[in-house]
Amino acid sequence: MRDPTALLGARLASELQETIEAIQQAGRAAATVELDQSSIGRVSRMDALQQQALAKRLLEQLLLRQRKIEAALARINAGSYGLCCACEGDLEPERLGADPAAVFCMACAAERERPE
Repeated sequence: MRDPTALLGARLASELQETIEAIQQAGRAAATVELDQSSIGRVSRMDALQQQALAKRLLEQLLLRQRKIEAALARINAGSYGLCCACEGDLEPERLGADPAAVFCMACAAERERPE
């Protein structure tokens, strides 16, 4: 049986490649909207600007995901992957299965999400 960290590392590497491709597509969609004012109506311009805004938000989310995946791959290389960044306890296998880039165990994540 393969090492679970190696399996998750391969999954992260694949997800990183997919994320980079999605970033490139979102970058094109978030480019400045150039519309011919004389041939396109007001509603079409508003729709194009709304689509651009959605693409920019998606791009921000993808860039954040890329940073998280790269950080997880760096933790694998450093030998600290699978440890909670807060309490340094082991991350739950189901948590890593759901998100291999997770950095907090369930208890620490719940503590961080709790309102003060």
